[in-house]
Amino acid sequence: MASGYYQGLRVLVAGGTGLIGRQLVALLNAAGAEVSVVSLDDARLAPPDCEFRRLDLTEKQNCEAACAGMDAVFNLMCAKGSPEMTQAQPASFFVPNILFSVNLMEAARAEGVARYLFASSLAVYPPADVFHEDDAWAGFPSPNDRFAGWAKRMGELQAEAYAIEYDWHGVSIVRPANTYGPYDDFGQETAMVVPSLIRRAVSGENPLVVWGDGSAVRDFIHARDVARGMLMAVEQGVSEPLNLGSGTGVALRDLVEAIVGPLEAPPDVVWDTSKPSGDALRVLDTARARAIGFKPEVSLEAGIAETMDWYRAHADASALRYNVFTGAEPAA
Repeated sequence: MASGYYQGLRVLVAGGTGLIGRQLVALLNAAGAEVSVVSLDDARLAPPDCEFRRLDLTEKQNCEAACAGMDAVFNLMCAKGSPEMTQAQPASFFVPNILFSVNLMEAARAEGVARYLFASSLAVYPPADVFHEDDAWAGFPSPNDRFAGWAKRMGELQAEAYAIEYDWHGVSIVRPANTYGPYDDFGQETAMVVPSLIRRAVSGENPLVVWGDGSAVRDFIHARDVARGMLMAVEQGVSEPLNLGSGTGVALRDLVEAIVGPLEAPPDVVWDTSKPSGDALRVLDTARARAIGFKPEVSLEAGIAETMDWYRAHADASALRYNVFTGAEPAA
């Protein structure tokens, strides 16, 4: 960052091999930080110019080892998967997310880490068209998001408990919108909507069958923008939950067009209206993020093009990821 805040800072990025983590590590390196990355993914996914350790952060002793000597910790750990996977295997999804949150934050507090970032989720919100930060506890998470929502809510509540009992106000909480970009998980069983569509389109699937009628509107943001927002939140000591999104919605049909339109032989797109479209509108209110000087820089078109180019060159990278749903080790 231009201010020099991160120069020489010892920073742990838990989950630094992933979608947001890779972008965050690159920005921290550029800012002069001394970066340590912990993940269960294969070392071949480790970013350059950092210390990498393959540790299971559901275990408290591993969290303690990872946090030792750190000035700042970014917890990007998240067990995520397709809606079908998370509904079929909710315990495999819910329990690791709880353990990542509880053990890493406790280890950082006990170590005396000055600044900590907890990557929460828009899943914490009750159903609404526009998500405002202060409305997160106004109702229950959507039934479709209840496992992710409650797991991430517990992490946020843990931070509040530490502020009350230990007077530790160094925790920043961010709630990213639907994040996409290079180093996403493109696995057939675990990919979210953007990487799933990209994988299917690039592989030549034709017709490309998409659930719903294409009218559902969502908030998408590139991982590099999310990483910038996280750095700003920590540097400025933001202690209120912060939405990181575009603040504007994109209809699913427009997302699909951004993916298939540039292809040399675009597939026929078939909308399966017998399947649910999901909530009609889900976008983030970003006034609080704008107040700290944040706004996205990567357009959807440019971000999708970058992601598709990356996937063409790294289609096998998902095999190097640890699969929380099966416990499968990365491919040799």
